[in-house]
Amino acid sequence: MKKFLAFVTLAVLAACGGGYSFTGGHVGDAKTISVDFFPNYAQIVEPQLSQNFTEALRDIFVRQTPLELVSKKGDLQFSGSIVDYSIKPISAQASDIGKVAQNRLTITVKVSYVNTLEEKKSFDQNFNRFADFDANVDISEVKEELMTTIVEELAENILNQSIGSW
Repeated sequence: MKKFLAFVTLAVLAACGGGYSFTGGHVGDAKTISVDFFPNYAQIVEPQLSQNFTEALRDIFVRQTPLELVSKKGDLQFSGSIVDYSIKPISAQASDIGKVAQNRLTITVKVSYVNTLEEKKSFDQNFNRFADFDANVDISEVKEELMTTIVEELAENILNQSIGSW
């Protein structure tokens, strides 16, 4: 019974509006969000990265906020591009100084966020995340998993920066 009451209370609070999301963020009086396609301008272009990142950013806002996704001119607007996709060695093996032990995949996204209702909350900022992998592993074997993890972390960081209230 207590679980049912807690669920009903959360449902009522969500229905009442107030602009709060389940992430602890605050969307204010915003009702809509638009996320433009993020083209890939990195030196290394990973074919599916633009689509995957754009969809992840749209998805996190739809899942974790009461905002409605619109194609253009939302109350909250995101645009930008992927500006870096790189793989670099990060550590040497202790037994063989000339040999790499780990590599790092890094993705950087340039984001322009416009809050049309509270302009002082708008920003232009780069976000980057990385994932390390064993140098003995071929990147093609782990690339999809690493990119999925990084893209999800980037989307979460952008959500927190734009509407986070902590």
